[in-house]
Amino acid sequence: MDHSAHHTPTAHDHAAHPAHAGHAGHGTGGVTWGAAAKATLHCLTGCAIGEILGMVIGTALLWGNVPTMILAITLAFVFGYSFTLFAVRRAGLDWKSAIKVALAADTVSIAVMEFVDNGIIALVPGAMDAHLSDGLFWGALLGGFVVAFLVTTPVNKWMIGRGKGHAVVHAYH
Repeated sequence: MDHSAHHTPTAHDHAAHPAHAGHAGHGTGGVTWGAAAKATLHCLTGCAIGEILGMVIGTALLWGNVPTMILAITLAFVFGYSFTLFAVRRAGLDWKSAIKVALAADTVSIAVMEFVDNGIIALVPGAMDAHLSDGLFWGALLGGFVVAFLVTTPVNKWMIGRGKGHAVVHAYH
């Protein structure tokens, strides 16, 4: 089905298209928890890859806590944005437009996840000094992801329901 006649970077009526019926409610506040969870998992996947890679690199290189967290957060944003960026590029967007969509879709979600996840890691006693072979390292990291998912899902639901955040991506698939 050709959607080009009505696709814009803002939310539109997905309910009018059978293939998009599951996305109905963008812009109306009627977005489902399932849609919000799916958007959060999409974002969390990229964040987790970057976060784990950054923590592993920083820890393996015996960097201090601050440089390791900076690397992990930076890579979380890079990988988080890249998932959306390459998806909308495959849909035909030029690089400049794709970057704008990725920034609009994921910035708040990634920022909330990173704030929560890194806050959990910082608050767990000994987690910042744990080694890659320590269960505490992985437990705090994975526990932080779980809490970040639980906190970020309602944020994404609220944003998608207002045509913001991940809702802007739906115009391109």
